[in-house]
Amino acid sequence: MKRDISKIYMISLVLIVVDQLIKIIVSSNMHLYDSITIIKGFLDINFVRNTGAAFSFLQGGRVLFIIIALIVIVGLTLYIYKQDVIDKRKTLVYGLLLGGIIGNLIDRIIHGYVIDYISFTIINYKFPVFNFADACIVIAVFFAIIFTIKEDLWN
Repeated sequence: MKRDISKIYMISLVLIVVDQLIKIIVSSNMHLYDSITIIKGFLDINFVRNTGAAFSFLQGGRVLFIIIALIVIVGLTLYIYKQDVIDKRKTLVYGLLLGGIIGNLIDRIIHGYVIDYISFTIINYKFPVFNFADACIVIAVFFAIIFTIKEDLWN
């Protein structure tokens, strides 16, 4: 299958728009640290500001995270353009990854922090609060690992 880079960018654009719309809705309708229970003991909407990375790692590293995001976006874009063939699986992974990275990058540039709001509790473990863009990145990495393992098994 030949590469169709426009599909990657369409997926990314849709995810960025969804991400930003959700963040606007949360930040416009909730006060910082407000919580809304969706499923008691499992899922809450908690409005927080994250100046760090995943799990609030490296709090206050705004400039560092902006630089890293830009490097990853440029590197991934160059990598995509160098490929002769991009199948549907790679299109999905690249679209999810770019959409997630750019969604959080927009927050860091505009606000100086990332708006997080999804809070899960599973078996009494409360996961760190995250957002739609974070979920896109995690899903992209998960699929990339699965697809790589599957390819390795069939080769």
